[in-house]
Amino acid sequence: MLSLSTAPLGMLGAPQMAHAGGQLEEPLMDSVRTALSSAVANQGPPEPLFATTEARIMYLRWLGTMSDKLRKRKPEWEVRRDFLQTVWYESKRAGLDTSLVMGLIQVESAFRKFAVSSVGARGYMQVMPFWTRVIGDGDAGKLFQMQTNLRFGCVILRHYLDREKGDTFMALGRYNGSRGRNPYPNAVYSAQRNWLFNEKVTSA
Repeated sequence: MLSLSTAPLGMLGAPQMAHAGGQLEEPLMDSVRTALSSAVANQGPPEPLFATTEARIMYLRWLGTMSDKLRKRKPEWEVRRDFLQTVWYESKRAGLDTSLVMGLIQVESAFRKFAVSSVGARGYMQVMPFWTRVIGDGDAGKLFQMQTNLRFGCVILRHYLDREKGDTFMALGRYNGSRGRNPYPNAVYSAQRNWLFNEKVTSA
């Protein structure tokens, strides 16, 4: 798992700008706030766990296929592996389609860990800092940590999907602060196609 201490100092001093929108802060019922807080606080195992050998083999095939696709954006194997493993784990944990999460990350930050938008959204999934106050410990700096950012992003997207009764289009719009408008969801859907995995095809 990577941490801020492993990042080049130049990257920390000058966060990379992103052009994504931002989630809107809305009142949350106490029960929802408690559930979300629990979801982001509950630390998962550092390695994915599999019920069967077949499931593990399928994951390794997915990892190999996605690694090849991501190589140009993240040339170092260890960085690429840790990122993909965490995306896979956090998306599955939140009950999300992993290809959708990958598409969202592509649109939001272009896979840049230290991306910052004009409205202050941070990291891979461009999480707004207010979320750390609402359902976290208030430390917005942690949004530049890989697992924290992906954990928050996936939990927030799951929350929006639940609010929109499973309507992905509306949930994506809410995630971007552009609910009901086409450009952002369509961009994520388009990017998602890059990360679809055919389970019947093994990676080379």
